[in-house]
Amino acid sequence: MAGHSKWANIKRKKEATDAKRGKIFTKIGRELAVAVKEGGPDPDTNSKLRDVIAKAKASNMPNDNIMRSIKKAAGEGSGDNYESIIYEGYGPSGVAVIVEALTDNRNRTASEMRHYFDKFGGNLGTSGCVMFMFDRKGVFVIANDGSIDEDKLISDALEAGAEDVNIEDEYFEVLTSPSDFSAVNEALEKDGYKFEEAEVQYVPQTYTKLTDEKEVIQMNKLIDHLEDSDDVQAVWHNWEQD
Repeated sequence: MAGHSKWANIKRKKEATDAKRGKIFTKIGRELAVAVKEGGPDPDTNSKLRDVIAKAKASNMPNDNIMRSIKKAAGEGSGDNYESIIYEGYGPSGVAVIVEALTDNRNRTASEMRHYFDKFGGNLGTSGCVMFMFDRKGVFVIANDGSIDEDKLISDALEAGAEDVNIEDEYFEVLTSPSDFSAVNEALEKDGYKFEEAEVQYVPQTYTKLTDEKEVIQMNKLIDHLEDSDDVQAVWHNWEQD
């Protein structure tokens, strides 16, 4: 089911090789830099920066790396000007895919995205073609390791301003509106909760299951190649994995 696959994806990210983890930190560093340039280096007055810091911490990015990225962006920086672009398209059997990118060359990135979608059984669509199939939500994932009182977590989360709490076998998922993400993050951190994942995401309203093994392989390759792109920050999809 989708819940199980979500936890599998989180564990895969956590257990990434050092090289892949370094790439993840580089991408988050870019997000931090963009947030600083847009709203300044103080997370108390820059909500976007505050949200990216929460994501960085959940990804196990060391505090030294986080502060270094912020200080670099607050100074002269590298002079790079990154543009935020969202691509939408379809994987095999119409699986909906959203790609968030930060790029300094939109032509290069668009060409690369189109190449991957075409190569692995999908196609790049137009703006809005799949966005309506997702909800924008703040998502916090907490490991269900037996040490957490379910009733207390639900109470703490709702008191902090969360919209809902989903309980799965291996994790708890706390959902918020994007505007309440920072406040809920701060409140739950103060309550001592540690996040496996903490960011504003595109959450699918419905899921698509692939039954053809060839399409499963193609979909996995599409996701891997998209996530491996230097320009891509995040990939969201509605593929229901076993």
